[in-house]
Amino acid sequence: MANTFKSYTDTAIGTSEATVYTVASGTVSVVIGLNVSNIIGNQINIDLRVDKATGDDVYLVKGIPIPNGSSFEFNAGNKFVLQTGDSIKVTSDTAASVDVLNSVLEQT
Repeated sequence: MANTFKSYTDTAIGTSEATVYTVASGTVSVVIGLNVSNIIGNQINIDLRVDKATGDDVYLVKGIPIPNGSSFEFNAGNKFVLQTGDSIKVTSDTAASVDVLNSVLEQT
C-alpha cells in the first residue's frame, strides 16, 4: 500500500456548499490539516461538514465565526480518517469569502 501526502485547495467559497475534498476509490485518507481563511473585510460564519459515503453525515463545526483577516485551523494537532467516497464540504454565510487548504495522507 502506497502512502502519499497531498494538499488540496479551494478558493472564494460562498453560500453554496462546496465540496473541497472527496476520497478517491480504493483510498483511505487521514486528514492532517484543514485550514479555512476569511478573505473579505467582515466577519463570516462557516460550516464544515463530513459527508459520509455511508450516509452518516456530521458537522465538524457549524456557524463558527471567523473574524476578518483571520483563519481557523479545524483539527490543530488532531487527525481524522475518511473512507472511500467520503467528502469534506464547506459553506459560508457570505458570498466568495473563504479559502480552504486541506492536507491529507492518502493510502492506496
